[in-house]
Amino acid sequence: MAEISVFWFRRDLRLHDNTALNKALSSNQKVLCVFIFDENILNELSKDDARVNFIYQRLKLINKQLQNYKTSLLVLKGKPLDIWKQIAENYQIKTVFSNKDYEPYAINRDVKIAEILKEKGIVFSTFKDQVIHEENDVLKNDGKPYTVFTPYKNKWLDVYKHKTPEKIANTNKFLNTTHVFPTLSDIGFKASSIQVRDYNLNHLGVYKEKRDFPDADITSYLSPHLRFGTVSIREIINKLNKNNSVFLSELIWREFFMQILYHFPHVVTRNFKSKYDGVPWRNNKAEFKKWCEGKTGYPMVDAGMRQLNKTGYMHNRVRMITAGFLCKHLLIDWRRGEAYFAKKLLDYELASNNGNWQWAAGTGCDAAPYFRIFNPIEQLKKFDKNLEYVKKWIPEFGTSDYPEPIVDHKYARQRALATYKEGLQ
Repeated sequence: MAEISVFWFRRDLRLHDNTALNKALSSNQKVLCVFIFDENILNELSKDDARVNFIYQRLKLINKQLQNYKTSLLVLKGKPLDIWKQIAENYQIKTVFSNKDYEPYAINRDVKIAEILKEKGIVFSTFKDQVIHEENDVLKNDGKPYTVFTPYKNKWLDVYKHKTPEKIANTNKFLNTTHVFPTLSDIGFKASSIQVRDYNLNHLGVYKEKRDFPDADITSYLSPHLRFGTVSIREIINKLNKNNSVFLSELIWREFFMQILYHFPHVVTRNFKSKYDGVPWRNNKAEFKKWCEGKTGYPMVDAGMRQLNKTGYMHNRVRMITAGFLCKHLLIDWRRGEAYFAKKLLDYELASNNGNWQWAAGTGCDAAPYFRIFNPIEQLKKFDKNLEYVKKWIPEFGTSDYPEPIVDHKYARQRALATYKEGLQ
């Protein structure tokens, strides 16, 4: 049996400008392409999870594209460690190529897989792909990670170097194979009513001026595509110009939170700032349920939650309002809201979701201070004064069917200030 290379698709579901795939195709061996549906992750999801549906559809597209090169995608389901033992038995492998993943679970998984492969004499080679700058590319002069965004962003821009996206290389290097592509039910899932939208950069010219107005809908819908790597970050940034600096900042925030998660993995379950550990959250179950359902009596909050529940998306300004409301008006632990968003968001990414929730709660790095409490009524007047966003998502708004506010804003604000102050003593 001839030696081969294996390319492992993960958060990089594309052939174009895929770093590790191009490295594999530049090796001396023929290349087998593999994707693993990870049961450690899948077992936590509902059977109609929209993100699994999206991954499945992208894999189907990739398989079709690979057929043009007389190869196909090997799609497997199970625990990655078991799967790699199986693949190593079935093929004579020299090198496994993959793009790096920076989340704690993925780091731990890859260490174990590298050990298994090493025992078989197989090299596990990983590359930077899903970010422009990874964990140690942007550090302070003393070698420590940044914990404040603006200096991080300035350094990020200083060290940025333009890189032209690469087309798929050496397409004659694919291993000539035909694998049966599974059905969605084969992997234990069914079709979802929620769809991931195509990304759209046509509104970048007005992004700076209109990005805070949810009814304008100038959202790029890019984040799920970056999350699953259906487009490369290099390709996106190469489309930007000097007038798109605000949009670029949003992309840099993504990398900022990724390096925070890498260097401070405790943030997954704990406050970034331990001084907030004493905040006595109320965690009222009935109020949490009303927040989840979009029935708090605060229109901007409720519209956002209903948009999330129905579509898997929520406008960025509204995410700040809904998250701040849960933590400060209702004094419910940010971890509960973070977990709910993780279940619902199509663009769920641990680093950004965690970072943004801790920002809203005041417990994170470079966070909004605890005494900064959004007034959801004023936010509504400012960003949806004609109520177009609200009426789109709350059909009963303005009728007796719409609930009264769950809590008085002035009272909730004073309670939050007192509670946080008590917890910080």
